[in-house]
Amino acid sequence: MAVISTAPLRKRFRPGAGDQDKAGPVVYVVLGIAAVLSLFPLYWTFVAASHTGDRVALSPPPLLPGDQLWTNIQTAWEQADMGKALLNSTIVAGCVSLSTVLFSTLAGFAFAKLEFRGRNALLTLVVATMTIPPQLSVIPLYRIITDLEWGNQLQSVILPSLVAAFGVFFMRQFLSEALPLELIEAARVDGAHSLRIIWHVVLPIARPAMAVLGMLVFVQSWNDFFWPFVVLTQQNPTVQVALSGIGGGSDHQINQAVIMTGALVGTLPLLLIFAVLGKHIVGGITAGAVKS
Repeated sequence: MAVISTAPLRKRFRPGAGDQDKAGPVVYVVLGIAAVLSLFPLYWTFVAASHTGDRVALSPPPLLPGDQLWTNIQTAWEQADMGKALLNSTIVAGCVSLSTVLFSTLAGFAFAKLEFRGRNALLTLVVATMTIPPQLSVIPLYRIITDLEWGNQLQSVILPSLVAAFGVFFMRQFLSEALPLELIEAARVDGAHSLRIIWHVVLPIARPAMAVLGMLVFVQSWNDFFWPFVVLTQQNPTVQVALSGIGGGSDHQINQAVIMTGALVGTLPLLLIFAVLGKHIVGGITAGAVKS
């Protein structure tokens, strides 16, 4: 009977060989410090929103919550129509996110997997538009909005942002790596037309990147101030436009506590969305980063 030696196995599987995959106490300390530094601005916004403006202006500022939060919320709601602003921002950010994700996915698929004349030159032109400052297009865009009589209407904010060059480039890069050309060819052999290929092949594979892009565009659109401030007024504002009209008083003094309260109210929907969809977004990033 042959005897099998186990000496090589003992050397190969030595005790503690997998310990390098476990996080040590230093890692947890660093992550804890990073978490505290990241959450402190939000905590300070809550603290400032719960005090009076005079108390916030004192040095040193308060570090513990006060009892003026509800009063400041009522003041902010009286100085600006925050309810309408939240609704308008939700409509604008939602429409912009959906359209950007849809059009960017279609364009990204075309640039990544379809062969047509001038593809590289057109992609270069799309990427080049990212270097143009948006302020340069304000005057002609405003004249177009004026000619269409869309002043102080939400479509004047939504339509100029239906697609973004960054989204096209982002989806193109993702689909170039994640979408095998063999799947498209197999679908065409089975008789699938382009729309069916997009629906049954492209969109399921692109879902992780679409979730990430949608979240990024939603946050960017929600926080956009410059163009909405140009075309909207306090009678039909988004959140950022509404925040520009609060905090003032009859004595021409700025109430920082009320401003912080408005900022806190305007941030809560983003935190709620990330709390609900954060797991899916992180999972999408992880799925897109792992290759089979």
